[in-house]
This record gives sequence, structure tokens and C-alpha cells, in this order.
Amino acid sequence: MENTAIPPLIEEIKDEVIAWRRYLHTHPELSFQEEKTAQFIYETLQSFDNLEVLRPTKTSVMARLIGKRPGKVIAIRADIDALPIQEETSLSFSSQNPGVMHACGHDGHTAILLGTAKLLSTLQDQLKGEVRFLFQHAEELAPGGAEEMVRAGVMDGVDMVIGAHLWSPLETGKIGVAAGPVMASPDTFTISITGQGGHAGLPHQTVDAIAVGAQVVSNLQHIVSRNVDPLDTLVLSITKFAGGTAMNIITGSVEIAGTVRLFNMELRPVVVDLMERVVKGITEAHGATYQFEYMEGPSPVINDNEITRLIKETVCELYGEEALVKVKPNMGAEDFSAFLRKAPGTYFFIGSGNKEKGTDYPHHHPRFDLDEDAFSKGMNMFVHATLELLG
Repeated sequence: MENTAIPPLIEEIKDEVIAWRRYLHTHPELSFQEEKTAQFIYETLQSFDNLEVLRPTKTSVMARLIGKRPGKVIAIRADIDALPIQEETSLSFSSQNPGVMHACGHDGHTAILLGTAKLLSTLQDQLKGEVRFLFQHAEELAPGGAEEMVRAGVMDGVDMVIGAHLWSPLETGKIGVAAGPVMASPDTFTISITGQGGHAGLPHQTVDAIAVGAQVVSNLQHIVSRNVDPLDTLVLSITKFAGGTAMNIITGSVEIAGTVRLFNMELRPVVVDLMERVVKGITEAHGATYQFEYMEGPSPVINDNEITRLIKETVCELYGEEALVKVKPNMGAEDFSAFLRKAPGTYFFIGSGNKEKGTDYPHHHPRFDLDEDAFSKGMNMFVHATLELLG
């Protein structure tokens, strides 16, 4: 199909796609709770022709489009869950669920993939092979929904997989693509330190858990700066330090928590050993005890070189080289990597940042919004890339 034939088809359904997004934004649901969202997706897909619509897990949806000619199988994925954030926008379609908000763009991802499915379903006669549309639950909450969908068999027989993220740091009209590592592995950890509480005026009778914990926090930073090769990208962030009840009481316990982000999986056991060595040494030196728990997150997202090359070519063919941005690896995380372990693929970024429209707030911000003009570009990319990848 000629490049010029698809944009008019997208224009015909653009308002419908925006309406889907706004409905989803109004009715967000948290990870593993996306029952109404999944039902809406299921019923919308059933209204299209030529699709087989399935429910691989309780809150996810998959649709299959089998072409009239034999060929390969491609999967396209969108995430559907929202975040535990109180929305602070003034949108006419703002969240009606207190404390829950689509603050990362998943409502847009879902609408774009629904539009892609509707459009491609009309091209069944021209299609070689099969397209699987994966509407994934629980991207925002470990262990994530991608692995659950993979276990349910959605990737069985798939030859390649693609996905995209609407991206507010990227200007609307730009599309960010990169081969190799693009998003990190998001591990988490908790450290519980137990000392001996007592009177703040008699510190010599206590083992001050806050003082011990403060040294632990300070020395954990040395792992990145002094114990790991600086060419190995690594982030170690303390995001929680909780303890104490009153100004005249030295607390006997604190809890520390945080995240480790990395690309090199061989580095993970090294970091775990270094962390525990720091915690153990400091707590023992001060007569305290500790508990250390490290939880491994999804693998890094590492894009396939050949499929990424084709995505870059698609951007240039559709929008010119000026629209293509080579994005840097991002220490954010994505469980899209679970699909990439089953088939080669690529994950790219669709610019939706527009300062004039107020869509340049960072992801996970209570005033986050999307530039809906970016949706047509997302559908155009998905449709053309799918037809090209399937030959």
C-alpha cells in the first residue's frame, strides 16, 4: 500500500481514537485492577471486522488479525494501566476515580493501538501473516503484566514485536528511535535497621538507628562513584527513609528503600554483594542489626538492530529525516522486555510535548497530559511498520 493511502484512513477515525482516549482518561484503573478498562477494549475490538478477540489474563486483551496470505507474525503492544496519583489538570475529561490518574500516557497508547487495529482490520486482504494486538495490564507495578501475558502464550509463534511510548520530553512531530539498550532494569530494595531506642537526652544508652541509617545511605553512594566501572551505567537511589516518632525519643529502628537501575545484567550480583557488605559493616560497627532484601525487576529493554533500522527508515519515509531523533538510553524502566525475550523487536518514542498546549509536564506528574495530535503519527508508524515488517 502506498504511503499516501493510509493518512486519509487515519483522518477518518482520528476523532474516534481521541474519544476512546478521553473515555479511558476519565475512567483510569490501577495495575491488576483494569477490569472495566479491559472490558471496554474487548468490546471495542469486537466491533471491528476480521479480528479474533481473546482474554489471555483477567485484565488483559489480545486480538488476532490473520491475513489472507501466509507470512510472519508480528505483535504490537500497548499498556493500559494508570497510576496512584490525584489528577490536578483542568481537563473536561479528567479522572473520575479519586487518587487514580493516567499520568504516563497509557490511555493514549491504548487508543492508538485500538485505532491501528481498526485500520489494519480493513486491510486483511492485503496482509501477509498475522498481527497480534496486545493490550497489556500492570506495566506500572512489579512484577508487571508482560511476563504474565507471555506465560499465557500471547507470544507463542511471534516472529517480531514492536511498541511505542508517547513521550512528553520529545516535541510533538518528533519520533525517537535507538538501537541497543533504551530502558533500564528497575530493581528495588529494602533495608531494615534495628538498634536500641531511648531518651534523646541520653544517647549513650541507645543505638541510634537514624544515625546508623544515615551512614548507610551515605556509603551506599560510594558503590556508584567508587566501586563500579564508570563506563557501566548504574543508578542507585534511596527513595524512602522512615523512622522516629517524637523529638525527644531516639528511635530503635528505621526502614530504607530505593531502586537500582542498570543495563548490564552481569553487574547485578556485584551490586547486591556490595550493598549488603556496606549495610553489614556499618550496622555491626555500631551494634545494630539489619535485614536486607533485594527484588529483581524486569530485564532492560534492548532493541534489535535490524528492526530498529526499519523503524528509522519508516520515520524518514513518512516524515523526513528532520523528524527522526536518536534518543539516549533512559534509566526509566519498561516490562516490554518480557516480550523481547521471546522475539526480536524495538521500542520507540512518539513525541507529545507541546508547551503551548501544556503537554510538556513530565510523566507521573499530576498535571500530565498528551498532545492528541501525536496519535495520528503513532497509528501511521504502527500501520506502515507492520506492513513493511510483514513484507
